Order: sequence, then structure tokens, then C-alpha cells
Amino acid sequence: MPMIKKIFMIVVSILVLCLLFIVFNGWRNTRDRHAGYNLDIRIDAPKDKVRLLAGFAAESITLEVPDRWEDLNNNAKYEPEEGDIYTDGNNNGKFDARWIAGFSNKRAANGILDPQWARTVILDDGVTRIAIVILDLIGFMNDDVIDVRKAIPESCGIDYAVIASTHTHEAVDMLGLWGDSYFSSGVDPEYAKFVKSQAVKSIESACAKMRPANLRLAQNLVAGLPMLEDTRMPHVFDPGLRIIQAIDAESDTTLGAVIAWANHPETLWSKNLLLSSDFPHHVRESFEKGIFDGENKMIAGIGGIAVYLNGAIGGLMTTRPKIPVPDLFQDTVYTAASVDKIRAQGQRLARLGLEALSNSGHVINETRGIDLRVKSVEIPMENSLYRLGAVLGVIQRSMPAWMQVRSEVAAFSFGPVSFSCIPGEIYPEIVNGGIEAPAGQDFAISTGDDPPIRQLMAGEYKFIIGLANDEIGYIIPKSEWDTEPPYLYDANKSPYGESNSMGPETAGIIYSELSQLLESMPQ
Repeated sequence: MPMIKKIFMIVVSILVLCLLFIVFNGWRNTRDRHAGYNLDIRIDAPKDKVRLLAGFAAESITLEVPDRWEDLNNNAKYEPEEGDIYTDGNNNGKFDARWIAGFSNKRAANGILDPQWARTVILDDGVTRIAIVILDLIGFMNDDVIDVRKAIPESCGIDYAVIASTHTHEAVDMLGLWGDSYFSSGVDPEYAKFVKSQAVKSIESACAKMRPANLRLAQNLVAGLPMLEDTRMPHVFDPGLRIIQAIDAESDTTLGAVIAWANHPETLWSKNLLLSSDFPHHVRESFEKGIFDGENKMIAGIGGIAVYLNGAIGGLMTTRPKIPVPDLFQDTVYTAASVDKIRAQGQRLARLGLEALSNSGHVINETRGIDLRVKSVEIPMENSLYRLGAVLGVIQRSMPAWMQVRSEVAAFSFGPVSFSCIPGEIYPEIVNGGIEAPAGQDFAISTGDDPPIRQLMAGEYKFIIGLANDEIGYIIPKSEWDTEPPYLYDANKSPYGESNSMGPETAGIIYSELSQLLESMPQ
């Protein structure tokens, strides 16, 4: 009996130590890295009309890929246990994996297709200066955003910085979800530091290039629809293409352009092994340098630095391989994922945008300045897999309170232009209307009578910046939430989306906080 008791005590001690280790690591991985950080900003524009200042910059965040590997079974997963082998390009005796975010684990990069960037536009009305930084990443969490903000030199005079992502599924993992396994983070800490420093450098560079600007405004709200698919009912889109061209008021040359559309940049799809910004690369190149058929320039660009930002892409908005994208100049329709398909898609979007600008007579010289509203919010992390990932450190996420994450909403406007900043992938029906309450919903609630977000926004040109200042995943109407049978629309399984969402309360919190900001804005 003494021996049994001794063994029992040893086992209990080991279990207690394991529990303490798990608790300690959970605390360490979820502790608040920015304790006390809270934004509640309200700035009104100057009373008199102003000419805005604008500055643009682009800094590379492309990561070197020193090693190459052979995918013997063509499954886009680096699996040495299955015979995959690598070439040690930098002779350091190990495989330096660059894990590509999106689709699945183990997708190690095998080269670089096109550059990834931190692209910045800064707007200033003489009182308020806002920076908008767009990163070619799948997402950039709020803790990292705060790190960037704290590193911006005071000499730049930035009152508020929006740090958002294009959500490309072909760039390096910055969220942690796509590493070597489900239990190991895909984030390279050194690369994370580099991205943050390049974001700051991009802001500094744009600050040094501020010029008085005239703004040409244009939009085409329907023509981008044929390249979109909504993979989940109800089929509601955010197909509008919106453009701001900033023109130097003295030299009459283009400083840069902001181009907004809503779609997952994943047209290269899941077997791609080359780092890429996907179709936004060709949108930006075409705006800046023109649209080419081979070596021949067919449509002139406008110069400057192009900044592409994403919108309401939940649902989800995508261009799956089967979605046809016709070549602009050749008698070819691309119905499979390819490098040519993202070129054709980017060129088609750019042509729509350039035509809209060419046909637009809406140029603002002096206008109402910048109205700004910002609010920190807390979101409950109800997703059990996210909770596990956070405790294990796969997802590096600060928590001001137990399983509550800090996030953020914002709104700003100038003249006839307004922006809503949303910290994830919001479903278009929340933005544009069309929320449903179908049979099979997990919560027996109606759609309610709250107006869609764009209805609350002022002005003619209403931009949504998705994945702004965070990536909290899908923002799903609670009346459409569905994880339990019976399933929506008589489906035989739960729809995709809930597994990559913080939880069913997320949309209500984001809508409530953002709508309050919008309602407080001058109309």
C-alpha cells in the first residue's frame, strides 16, 4: 500500500505540475501586451473649407525565400515524412520554411511571384492627419497594429493610423494559423518585426511627401460583379469599385490613387507555392504604369503610387478557379487558377477603374475637412479552437479580460467621401442590406430593422475598409449563425464561416459600436 500511495502522489504531482504549466503558458500567451490601451477619439473638421494635403509611399515587405523544395505528391504541403526534400539555399543546415497563409497548413513557399508591400496614403486637413497603411498580408492583429502606432515618430504628426490588410492568401503567415502543424505558429518573429518596421517606414516616407492635392472621385458599383462568387446564401455582394485619385494641385501630376473592391485575393488558389499579393498586384501595376498586352501598352496608367484596399469580403466573396475571367486582349477565358488569371483579373479591374476616372467630372479642390471617430471595443472569443490556439500561443492575442480580445472600429469622412473601418471580414448583408433569418438558424431571432452600415454613412462615395486594425475573422449576422442541425436553406451540413469567427455575438457588437460612431458624424 505505501508503494501504491507513493505512485499515486507522484502521478498527482505530475498532473498538478502539468496543469500549472498549462495555466502559466496560457497566461503568458494571452496577457495584455498593451494594458490600458483604449481609444475614444472624436475630432470634427475645421469650420472653413480646406484643400487637403496628401502623401503616398510604398515599402516592400517581401520575405526572402532562401530554400526550395520538391512537392513529390503535388499536395502543396511540405511533408518530409512523405519524401519531400529541400535544397539548402543558404547552407545553414536546416529548412527555412516561409509558411504561406490561407487554405491549409504546411504550405511552404517555393519562391516569389511578385512583391508584397506596405502601402500608405496620408490625408491632412491642417488639423487632423490620418495615415492609411495597407499590408499585403492575410491579416494583422490589433496588438501588432498598436506596436506600429507606438513606433511612429511624433514628428510625423499622425493623429490616427489605420493599418489594414489586403487578405491575400498567397503571402507569409502573420496570424499563426498556417504553420507546420495545427499546434505550431506559422509566424516568424523576425519577419513580424520587419513588417512593423516597414509599415512605420512607409508612414514616414509618405509624411515626407505631403503635397496640396485635388481629389478626383469615381466609382462603378456593378461592373466587378461577374468576377465574384458568394459561396454562402443569402447571395449578397459588395461589388462596387471606388477610386480616389490624388493630383498635385501645383504640378497637376498624380500623387497616388486609392482603389477599393471587395474580394478574397486568393485567385491563385490552394496549390500556389509562390509568395504573391495575388490580383491586387496587377490592379496597382496597371493604375501606375498602364495596362499591357505583352510588351505593348494598350491603356495608359496615371502614375503615382496605387493603394488597393479590401471591403466587405465575408460570405465569402471569392474568385474560385471555375469562375471565368476573360483576358482583356486575347481570345482566352481563364477557368482555372493561374498566373495569367490574376493578371487578367487585375487588368480588368484596373480598366474599369481607369475608365471610371476618365469619365468622372467630380474633382474636389476645397472641401470640408476630416471628421474622425474611433472606439476600442472588446469582443468575446467564443470559438473553442481559437481559445485553444490562444492558450497554446499559436495565435498571439492579448486579452484585457478572460477570453475577451481588444479590437477597434472607426469612421472618418471628408467632403463627399466617407470611410468605415471594420476589424475583420464582414458579411456584405450587414453593410449593404439583405440579412435573412432562415429556418434552421441556431438563434430564433428576426433580422431586426437596423439600417445597413452604408445607409448610415454620409456622402456619395462610401468606402469600407475591411480587416482594418485587426483580423477577428468572419463577422456573421446572428440570425444567420448556424453550427447545429437542422441547417440553413435545407443544407446537409453547417455552412463555412462560423469556424473562423470569434462567435455569434461579434456582428452585433461591431454593428452597435460602429453605428454609434456613424450617427455622431456630421451629415
